[in-house]
Amino acid sequence: MSTPPPAKRKALITGITGQDGSYLAELLLDKGYEVIGVARRSSTVTFERIAHFQDRIEIVFGDLLDQYSMIKLLETHRPQEVYNLAAQSFVPTSFDQPVLTGEVTGLGVTRVLDAIRVVDPTIRFYQASSSEMFGKVQEVPQTETTPLYPRSPYGVAKVYGHWITINYRESYDLHASSGILFNHESPRRGHEFLPRKVSYNVAKIALGMQDELRLGNLDARRDWGYAGDYVEAMWLMLQQDEPDDFVVSTGETHEVRELVQLAFERVDLDWEDHVVIDERFYRPAEVDLLIGDASKARAELGWQPRTSFTELVHMMVDADLALLRGELRDFAR
Repeated sequence: MSTPPPAKRKALITGITGQDGSYLAELLLDKGYEVIGVARRSSTVTFERIAHFQDRIEIVFGDLLDQYSMIKLLETHRPQEVYNLAAQSFVPTSFDQPVLTGEVTGLGVTRVLDAIRVVDPTIRFYQASSSEMFGKVQEVPQTETTPLYPRSPYGVAKVYGHWITINYRESYDLHASSGILFNHESPRRGHEFLPRKVSYNVAKIALGMQDELRLGNLDARRDWGYAGDYVEAMWLMLQQDEPDDFVVSTGETHEVRELVQLAFERVDLDWEDHVVIDERFYRPAEVDLLIGDASKARAELGWQPRTSFTELVHMMVDADLALLRGELRDFAR
């Protein structure tokens, strides 16, 4: 009598339609997982980022505002791993909608964790924490033990999500880990986020579709990496014998000005001929120097970034040039 093949590992990803969700789903599929993607039911939900592999995953609907929906999802699908990537994650919007940001990005984490506690405490849980928690930084570079001083409602909500993950880990012995990810970008990033705003508008300028790009503080500095590299760290955290928290970063910092310069150089243009400083894009409270120390992730997870900052910027500009050229061709038909 033949032995049946081992069952596939099953992972549930909240925020499957976002940048990180799409890259993580691809990674897990390549590793042989069965992937359940959670999307929030609405009239505007888009599957653009996952369209090229949507037939290989199962999409289900749930909401971090609804505790019962999370319990039912876990009872129905019985995953071994849950990756909580869903959030209201755009910092400027968090100033306009602070209560919603707190409900989704903060309390939403509790709803998922408590559903795990009730349904199956052996489920391994990943929480997407953020470098925005460091805000008014207390030391440079930032590590897993750096005191947190968030400077936006989004950052505050992420602090809550981070600490409730630790609390459930210690209170209920859950395998619950947090990845404190520094800024990570890609061609799949939303247009509202600065690096994608730059790459998309630089491509439009290069193609003669507009003349200027309006930006805020060019002196702000960030530790920018490639999202496709960072999702591997998420997976590695849930493969460890013991749960823990890890900074995920490049350890390099770059000014917005450098990002802009590299993007314009990619299309052989001088950024100073096209960039207009607009104070409307300044934050009410700016964060200080964000630069992560991922030594722990390198040592314990064996993780390291593979894509340089220049490669990332060029990748994004090239992708937006291809996207816009395709749209122009379609329009001309």
